[in-house]
Amino acid sequence: MIDYKLHIPGPVNIAPETYQSMSTPVMGHRSQDFVALYQSCQPNLQKLFQTEDPVFLSTSSAWGAMEGSVRNLTNKKVLCCMCGAFSDKWLDVSRRCGKSAEGLQVEWGKNIDPDDLRKQLSSGEFDVVTLVHNETACGMMNPLQEIMQVLNEFPDVISVVDTVSSFSAVPIPKDEWGIDVILTGSQKALAMPPGLALLTVSERAFRRAEEVEGRGYYFDFLEFRKNHEKGMTPSTPVIPLIHALKHTLEKIFEEGVEARHTRHAELNQMVHAWVAEKGFELLPEKQFASKSLTCVKNNLEIDVAGFVNALREEKKLSIDGGYGKIKGKTFRISNMGDETAETIAHLLAQMDEVLARFV
Repeated sequence: MIDYKLHIPGPVNIAPETYQSMSTPVMGHRSQDFVALYQSCQPNLQKLFQTEDPVFLSTSSAWGAMEGSVRNLTNKKVLCCMCGAFSDKWLDVSRRCGKSAEGLQVEWGKNIDPDDLRKQLSSGEFDVVTLVHNETACGMMNPLQEIMQVLNEFPDVISVVDTVSSFSAVPIPKDEWGIDVILTGSQKALAMPPGLALLTVSERAFRRAEEVEGRGYYFDFLEFRKNHEKGMTPSTPVIPLIHALKHTLEKIFEEGVEARHTRHAELNQMVHAWVAEKGFELLPEKQFASKSLTCVKNNLEIDVAGFVNALREEKKLSIDGGYGKIKGKTFRISNMGDETAETIAHLLAQMDEVLARFV
Protein backbone atom coordinates (compact mmCIF):
# COMPACT_ATOMS: atom_id res chain seq x y z
CA MET A 1 0.00 0.00 0.00
CA ILE A 2 1.48 3.34 -1.08
CA ASP A 3 1.36 5.71 1.90
CA TYR A 4 3.47 8.58 0.55
CA LYS A 5 2.80 11.51 -1.77
CA LEU A 6 4.55 11.69 -5.13
CA HIS A 7 6.73 14.66 -6.01
CA ILE A 8 8.69 12.69 -8.61
CA PRO A 9 8.80 13.80 -12.27
CA GLY A 10 6.02 11.36 -13.14
CA PRO A 11 3.70 9.80 -12.51
CA VAL A 12 2.70 12.71 -10.31
CA ASN A 13 0.18 12.88 -7.50
CA ILE A 14 -3.44 12.44 -8.60
CA ALA A 15 -6.37 14.21 -6.98
CA PRO A 16 -9.22 12.12 -5.50
CA GLU A 17 -11.75 13.76 -7.81
CA THR A 18 -9.72 12.64 -10.84
CA TYR A 19 -9.82 9.06 -9.60
CA GLN A 20 -13.54 9.51 -8.98
CA SER A 21 -14.12 10.60 -12.58
CA MET A 22 -12.67 7.26 -13.70
CA SER A 23 -15.40 5.33 -11.88
CA THR A 24 -17.96 6.26 -14.55
CA PRO A 25 -19.24 3.01 -16.10
CA VAL A 26 -17.63 2.12 -19.42
CA MET A 27 -19.59 1.96 -22.64
CA GLY A 28 -19.01 0.22 -25.93
CA HIS A 29 -16.21 1.98 -27.77
CA ARG A 30 -18.20 1.84 -31.01
CA SER A 31 -21.33 3.26 -29.38
CA GLN A 32 -22.80 6.73 -29.71
CA ASP A 33 -22.13 7.22 -26.00
CA PHE A 34 -18.41 6.86 -26.65
CA VAL A 35 -18.61 9.13 -29.70
CA ALA A 36 -20.21 11.78 -27.49
CA LEU A 37 -17.45 11.39 -24.86
CA TYR A 38 -14.65 11.50 -27.44
CA GLN A 39 -16.06 14.50 -29.28
CA SER A 40 -16.74 16.37 -26.05
CA CYS A 41 -12.99 16.41 -25.33
CA GLN A 42 -11.93 17.75 -28.72
CA PRO A 43 -12.69 21.50 -28.42
CA ASN A 44 -10.75 21.85 -25.16
CA LEU A 45 -7.94 19.64 -26.43
CA GLN A 46 -7.54 21.81 -29.52
CA LYS A 47 -7.56 24.95 -27.39
CA LEU A 48 -4.95 23.49 -25.05
CA PHE A 49 -2.71 22.37 -27.93
CA GLN A 50 -3.44 25.72 -29.65
CA THR A 51 -4.23 23.98 -32.92
CA GLU A 52 -6.91 23.54 -35.54
CA ASP A 53 -5.63 20.01 -36.18
CA PRO A 54 -7.32 16.92 -34.73
CA VAL A 55 -6.08 15.55 -31.40
CA PHE A 56 -5.81 11.78 -31.20
CA LEU A 57 -6.05 9.60 -28.09
CA SER A 58 -3.80 6.57 -28.00
CA THR A 59 -4.00 3.79 -25.41
CA SER A 60 -0.26 3.64 -24.81
CA SER A 61 2.55 5.50 -23.18
CA ALA A 62 3.88 8.48 -25.12
CA TRP A 63 6.65 6.18 -26.39
CA GLY A 64 4.07 4.48 -28.57
CA ALA A 65 3.28 7.77 -30.27
CA MET A 66 6.99 8.59 -30.48
CA GLU A 67 7.80 5.33 -32.25
CA GLY A 68 4.69 5.74 -34.39
CA SER A 69 5.83 9.18 -35.50
CA VAL A 70 9.13 7.80 -36.77
CA ARG A 71 7.33 4.98 -38.61
CA ASN A 72 4.77 7.34 -40.15
CA LEU A 73 7.00 10.16 -41.28
CA THR A 74 10.47 8.97 -42.27
CA ASN A 75 11.40 8.35 -45.88
CA LYS A 76 15.01 9.52 -45.78
CA LYS A 77 16.68 9.97 -42.40
CA VAL A 78 15.83 11.03 -38.85
CA LEU A 79 17.85 13.63 -36.96
CA CYS A 80 17.42 12.99 -33.23
CA CYS A 81 18.20 15.98 -31.00
CA MET A 82 19.85 14.32 -27.99
CA CYS A 83 20.27 16.09 -24.66
CA GLY A 84 19.22 13.58 -22.00
CA ALA A 85 18.02 10.04 -21.37
CA PHE A 86 14.73 10.27 -23.24
CA SER A 87 15.91 12.23 -26.26
CA ASP A 88 18.97 9.96 -26.47
CA LYS A 89 16.68 6.92 -26.56
CA TRP A 90 14.89 8.20 -29.66
CA LEU A 91 17.97 7.43 -31.77
CA ASP A 92 17.87 3.77 -30.73
CA VAL A 93 14.10 3.61 -31.26
CA SER A 94 14.42 5.09 -34.77
CA ARG A 95 17.04 2.55 -35.75
CA ARG A 96 15.00 -0.31 -34.27
CA CYS A 97 12.18 0.82 -36.55
CA GLY A 98 14.54 0.21 -39.48
CA LYS A 99 15.05 3.92 -40.16
CA SER A 100 18.31 5.62 -40.96
CA ALA A 101 18.99 7.98 -38.06
CA GLU A 102 21.72 10.23 -36.69
CA GLY A 103 22.08 12.13 -33.44
CA LEU A 104 22.71 15.80 -32.72
CA GLN A 105 24.25 15.15 -29.29
CA VAL A 106 24.95 17.58 -26.45
CA GLU A 107 25.89 16.95 -22.84
CA TRP A 108 23.01 16.12 -20.49
CA GLY A 109 21.67 19.37 -19.07
CA LYS A 110 22.75 21.42 -22.09
CA ASN A 111 20.21 22.71 -24.59
CA ILE A 112 20.01 22.07 -28.32
CA ASP A 113 21.57 25.05 -30.09
CA PRO A 114 19.37 26.26 -32.98
CA ASP A 115 22.46 27.17 -35.03
CA ASP A 116 23.84 23.63 -34.67
CA LEU A 117 20.48 22.29 -35.82
CA ARG A 118 20.52 24.57 -38.87
CA LYS A 119 23.99 23.36 -39.78
CA GLN A 120 22.88 19.70 -39.62
CA LEU A 121 19.71 20.27 -41.63
CA SER A 122 21.58 22.19 -44.33
CA SER A 123 23.05 18.89 -45.51
CA GLY A 124 19.65 17.92 -46.94
CA GLU A 125 20.00 14.41 -45.53
CA PHE A 126 17.09 14.56 -43.09
CA ASP A 127 13.33 14.62 -43.48
CA VAL A 128 12.33 14.22 -39.79
CA VAL A 129 13.62 15.90 -36.62
CA THR A 130 12.78 14.57 -33.15
CA LEU A 131 13.04 16.84 -30.14
CA VAL A 132 12.24 16.47 -26.46
CA HIS A 133 11.02 19.89 -25.35
CA ASN A 134 11.51 19.35 -21.63
CA GLU A 135 14.16 16.73 -20.83
CA THR A 136 12.80 15.18 -17.65
CA ALA A 137 16.04 13.31 -16.88
CA CYS A 138 18.04 16.51 -16.44
CA GLY A 139 15.41 19.21 -15.88
CA MET A 140 16.29 21.16 -19.03
CA MET A 141 13.80 22.90 -21.31
CA ASN A 142 14.90 23.45 -24.90
CA PRO A 143 14.25 26.85 -26.58
CA LEU A 144 11.40 25.47 -28.66
CA GLN A 145 10.32 28.68 -30.37
CA GLU A 146 13.85 29.41 -31.61
CA ILE A 147 14.30 25.78 -32.71
CA MET A 148 11.02 25.93 -34.65
CA GLN A 149 12.16 29.10 -36.38
CA VAL A 150 15.10 27.09 -37.73
CA LEU A 151 12.93 24.11 -38.69
CA ASN A 152 10.57 26.37 -40.59
CA GLU A 153 13.50 27.23 -42.89
CA PHE A 154 13.42 23.59 -44.08
CA PRO A 155 9.92 22.86 -45.47
CA ASP A 156 10.75 19.23 -46.30
CA VAL A 157 11.65 18.41 -42.70
CA ILE A 158 8.83 17.24 -40.40
CA SER A 159 9.09 18.22 -36.72
CA VAL A 160 8.11 15.77 -33.97
CA VAL A 161 8.13 17.28 -30.48
CA ASP A 162 7.80 15.37 -27.20
CA THR A 163 6.04 17.63 -24.69
CA VAL A 164 5.44 14.86 -22.16
CA SER A 165 6.55 16.91 -19.13
CA SER A 166 5.83 20.41 -20.44
CA PHE A 167 2.35 20.15 -21.98
CA SER A 168 -0.16 22.32 -20.07
CA ALA A 169 2.64 23.62 -17.79
CA VAL A 170 3.93 26.19 -20.32
CA PRO A 171 2.46 27.69 -23.49
CA ILE A 172 3.20 25.68 -26.66
CA PRO A 173 1.30 27.26 -29.59
CA LYS A 174 1.46 24.43 -32.11
CA ASP A 175 0.01 26.15 -35.16
CA GLU A 176 1.65 29.53 -34.56
CA TRP A 177 5.11 27.97 -34.26
CA GLY A 178 4.53 25.52 -37.12
CA ILE A 179 5.04 22.28 -35.17
CA ASP A 180 4.01 19.21 -37.18
CA VAL A 181 3.51 16.64 -34.43
CA ILE A 182 3.15 17.26 -30.71
CA LEU A 183 2.77 14.30 -28.39
CA THR A 184 2.33 13.99 -24.65
CA GLY A 185 1.23 11.60 -21.94
CA SER A 186 -1.40 11.60 -19.24
CA GLN A 187 0.83 11.06 -16.20
CA LYS A 188 2.84 14.28 -16.02
CA ALA A 189 1.49 17.85 -15.87
CA LEU A 190 -2.03 16.65 -16.72
CA ALA A 191 -1.95 14.81 -13.35
CA MET A 192 -3.75 11.67 -14.52
CA PRO A 193 -2.74 8.01 -14.22
CA PRO A 194 -0.42 6.61 -16.90
CA GLY A 195 -1.77 4.87 -19.97
CA LEU A 196 -3.03 7.54 -22.34
CA ALA A 197 -1.00 9.34 -25.00
CA LEU A 198 -2.27 12.44 -26.78
CA LEU A 199 -0.97 13.61 -30.14
CA THR A 200 -1.89 16.17 -32.75
CA VAL A 201 -0.72 15.96 -36.37
CA SER A 202 -0.49 18.65 -39.05
CA GLU A 203 -1.82 18.37 -42.60
CA ARG A 204 1.75 18.41 -43.84
CA ALA A 205 2.57 15.40 -41.67
CA PHE A 206 -0.52 13.56 -42.93
CA ARG A 207 0.64 14.13 -46.51
CA ARG A 208 4.02 12.68 -45.62
CA ALA A 209 2.41 9.65 -43.95
CA GLU A 210 0.44 8.95 -47.13
CA GLU A 211 3.79 8.51 -48.93
CA VAL A 212 5.45 6.26 -46.33
CA GLU A 213 5.20 2.47 -46.41
CA GLY A 214 5.46 0.27 -43.33
CA ARG A 215 3.56 2.56 -40.97
CA GLY A 216 2.13 -0.44 -39.13
CA TYR A 217 -1.43 -0.35 -37.81
CA TYR A 218 -1.65 0.50 -34.11
CA PHE A 219 0.02 3.92 -34.48
CA ASP A 220 -0.85 4.62 -38.12
CA PHE A 221 -1.72 8.33 -38.37
CA LEU A 222 -4.10 7.65 -41.25
CA GLU A 223 -6.00 5.08 -39.18
CA PHE A 224 -6.23 7.61 -36.35
CA ARG A 225 -7.60 10.24 -38.74
CA LYS A 226 -10.12 7.87 -40.34
CA ASN A 227 -11.52 6.84 -36.97
CA HIS A 228 -11.33 10.36 -35.54
CA GLU A 229 -13.71 11.52 -38.27
CA LYS A 230 -16.26 9.07 -36.82
CA GLY A 231 -15.56 10.14 -33.22
CA MET A 232 -13.65 6.95 -32.45
CA THR A 233 -10.19 5.48 -31.97
CA PRO A 234 -8.63 2.79 -34.21
CA SER A 235 -8.62 0.16 -31.46
CA THR A 236 -10.19 -0.31 -28.02
CA PRO A 237 -9.44 2.81 -25.95
CA VAL A 238 -8.83 3.13 -22.22
CA ILE A 239 -12.28 4.58 -21.55
CA PRO A 240 -11.83 5.38 -17.82
CA LEU A 241 -8.82 7.57 -18.64
CA ILE A 242 -10.83 9.43 -21.27
CA HIS A 243 -13.40 10.22 -18.58
CA ALA A 244 -10.49 11.46 -16.46
CA LEU A 245 -9.25 13.52 -19.42
CA LYS A 246 -12.63 15.21 -19.82
CA HIS A 247 -12.64 16.02 -16.09
CA THR A 248 -9.06 17.32 -16.24
CA LEU A 249 -9.73 19.54 -19.24
CA GLU A 250 -12.74 21.07 -17.51
CA LYS A 251 -10.62 21.70 -14.43
CA ILE A 252 -7.83 23.31 -16.48
CA PHE A 253 -10.19 25.72 -18.21
CA GLU A 254 -11.94 26.51 -14.94
CA GLU A 255 -8.58 27.57 -13.50
CA GLY A 256 -7.62 29.29 -16.75
CA VAL A 257 -4.76 28.20 -18.98
CA GLU A 258 -2.67 31.33 -18.37
CA ALA A 259 -3.26 31.03 -14.62
CA ARG A 260 -2.12 27.41 -14.82
CA HIS A 261 1.09 28.43 -16.59
CA THR A 262 1.69 31.16 -14.02
CA ARG A 263 1.12 28.74 -11.15
CA HIS A 264 3.66 26.28 -12.53
CA ALA A 265 6.22 29.06 -12.99
CA GLU A 266 5.71 30.38 -9.46
CA LEU A 267 5.96 26.95 -7.85
CA ASN A 268 9.07 26.22 -9.89
CA GLN A 269 10.66 29.43 -8.59
CA MET A 270 9.88 28.38 -5.02
CA VAL A 271 11.92 25.24 -5.56
CA HIS A 272 14.73 27.16 -7.28
CA ALA A 273 14.89 29.55 -4.32
CA TRP A 274 15.21 26.56 -1.97
CA VAL A 275 18.02 25.14 -4.11
CA ALA A 276 19.96 28.41 -3.93
CA GLU A 277 19.31 28.89 -0.20
CA LYS A 278 20.69 25.43 0.62
CA GLY A 279 23.81 25.94 -1.47
CA PHE A 280 22.88 23.47 -4.20
CA GLU A 281 22.99 24.27 -7.91
CA LEU A 282 20.72 23.55 -10.85
CA LEU A 283 22.04 21.05 -13.36
CA PRO A 284 20.99 23.08 -16.44
CA GLU A 285 21.68 26.76 -16.97
CA LYS A 286 19.04 28.83 -15.21
CA GLN A 287 17.63 30.23 -18.47
CA PHE A 288 17.03 26.70 -19.79
CA ALA A 289 15.72 25.19 -16.55
CA SER A 290 12.45 23.29 -16.73
CA LYS A 291 9.30 24.98 -15.42
CA SER A 292 7.65 21.72 -14.34
CA LEU A 293 10.44 20.07 -12.36
CA THR A 294 13.84 20.88 -10.90
CA CYS A 295 16.99 18.83 -11.42
CA VAL A 296 19.35 19.65 -8.55
CA LYS A 297 23.09 19.08 -8.92
CA ASN A 298 24.53 17.25 -5.92
CA ASN A 299 27.43 19.69 -5.57
CA LEU A 300 27.26 19.32 -1.76
CA GLU A 301 27.96 15.59 -2.21
CA ILE A 302 25.23 14.37 0.11
CA ASP A 303 24.02 10.78 0.24
CA VAL A 304 21.17 11.30 -2.23
CA ALA A 305 19.74 7.80 -1.87
CA GLY A 306 19.75 8.11 1.93
CA PHE A 307 18.12 11.55 1.78
CA VAL A 308 15.40 10.42 -0.63
CA ASN A 309 14.68 7.26 1.38
CA ALA A 310 14.53 9.13 4.70
CA LEU A 311 12.16 11.72 3.24
CA ARG A 312 9.84 8.98 1.99
CA GLU A 313 9.96 6.84 5.13
CA GLU A 314 9.78 9.62 7.71
CA LYS A 315 7.79 12.36 5.97
CA LYS A 316 5.78 10.27 3.48
CA LEU A 317 7.00 12.41 0.58
CA SER A 318 8.70 10.99 -2.50
CA ILE A 319 11.20 12.88 -4.65
CA ASP A 320 13.52 11.32 -7.22
CA GLY A 321 17.18 10.42 -6.65
CA GLY A 322 18.36 11.08 -10.19
CA TYR A 323 17.98 9.20 -13.45
CA GLY A 324 20.32 7.07 -15.52
CA LYS A 325 23.96 8.05 -15.58
CA ILE A 326 23.37 11.05 -13.27
CA LYS A 327 21.59 9.04 -10.55
CA GLY A 328 23.01 10.09 -7.19
CA LYS A 329 24.76 13.03 -8.84
CA THR A 330 21.43 14.83 -8.98
CA PHE A 331 17.96 14.68 -7.48
CA ARG A 332 14.69 15.84 -8.97
CA ILE A 333 11.64 17.60 -7.55
CA SER A 334 8.37 17.93 -9.45
CA ASN A 335 6.05 20.93 -9.18
CA MET A 336 3.73 19.91 -12.01
CA GLY A 337 0.07 18.99 -12.09
CA ASP A 338 -2.22 20.00 -9.23
CA GLU A 339 0.46 21.28 -6.85
CA THR A 340 -0.09 24.55 -5.00
CA ALA A 341 2.04 27.02 -3.06
CA GLU A 342 0.89 25.26 0.11
CA THR A 343 1.87 21.77 -1.03
CA ILE A 344 5.27 22.88 -2.33
CA ALA A 345 5.96 24.91 0.83
CA HIS A 346 5.11 21.82 2.90
CA LEU A 347 7.44 19.65 0.81
CA LEU A 348 10.34 22.10 1.13
CA ALA A 349 9.86 22.45 4.88
CA GLN A 350 9.91 18.68 5.32
CA MET A 351 12.98 18.43 3.09
CA ASP A 352 14.70 20.99 5.33
CA GLU A 353 14.17 18.83 8.39
CA VAL A 354 15.55 15.70 6.77
CA LEU A 355 18.38 17.40 4.87
CA ALA A 356 19.87 18.77 8.08
CA ARG A 357 21.19 15.27 8.84
CA PHE A 358 22.86 14.87 5.44
CA VAL A 359 24.89 18.06 5.01
